Amino acid sequence: MTSSLDRLRQDINFSTTLANQSLHFTSTWGLFSPREIDEGTKLLLKHIKVSPSDNCLDLGCGYGPIGITLARLAPQGKTLLVDKDFMAIEYSKKNIAQNQVNNAQAILSNGFDHIDKDRRFDLIASNIPAKVGKELLTLILHDAKYRLNPQGRCYVVTINGLRQFMKRHMMDIFGNYKKLKQGKQYTVAMCEKATEEDNG
Repeated sequence: MTSSLDRLRQDINFSTTLANQSLHFTSTWGLFSPREIDEGTKLLLKHIKVSPSDNCLDLGCGYGPIGITLARLAPQGKTLLVDKDFMAIEYSKKNIAQNQVNNAQAILSNGFDHIDKDRRFDLIASNIPAKVGKELLTLILHDAKYRLNPQGRCYVVTINGLRQFMKRHMMDIFGNYKKLKQGKQYTVAMCEKATEEDNG
């Protein structure tokens, strides 16, 4: 029994390819999808467009697959990974280091609350948990709009049950919405901040 418990306490390690980037991840039980990259993340990263100089934010980063991939795709920009779970941040930091991603950092933050107030992004991406609650989703979209540079993009992947909610609120807050892909369980969508006047 002791040996099986010891095995469960050990870090989980696996290698994968995301957006043509070969990556290695370390995770642990208690983090989301610890043994492999979940289908929502894979779908999001297949449909996201990243410029080499983009400053990116991975909101709710878990152990870091989205943010680390974005940092690799935008080597001239800076990528920030945030999560409200301190274990997620600990493992994101491990994964940033072992993948030798020098333009990324991970910090503890509840949504945007602990991100430097002056920091702005060209791209915000999030794999939004199914049970996040519509109140928090609304706050996230408003905060994302405020934190984006003009022409900045916000990409989300959600369960299909949240698709219409995201469409309505992206239209209300950003004035635009684009469904990039609807799979069996998940939908990838994006919206764009149009102009400086959209701050607020």
